[in-house]
Amino acid sequence: MSELDLRLTPNQEVILAALRLHRRYGLEILAAIENSGGKQIGFNSLYPNLKKLEKKGLVQSEWGDEPAEEHSGARRKYYRITTAGLQALDLKQQLLAGVANWIPETEGV
Repeated sequence: MSELDLRLTPNQEVILAALRLHRRYGLEILAAIENSGGKQIGFNSLYPNLKKLEKKGLVQSEWGDEPAEEHSGARRKYYRITTAGLQALDLKQQLLAGVANWIPETEGV
């Protein structure tokens, strides 16, 4: 997988983090982000980002087994992080830790 495939936007990073331990559907992803003190992500941002993550192979989706909701007639679509998604998330977190721990070399000391 190329480096380009592993690059994440801040929204994509937080979405992957919400999926790290649990398979979730859209509203659960939003609730996990909002209830953990994360920034709000709207539907208009969530689903395009999920589609991009799925196209990169970082997320997989599947339809739930439960019956369609009565009022909307829609079934829930669940998302789970893939091994590549975990790798991308880990690389991003390693990068951030490296930046936080960087100490400049002092010259002439």
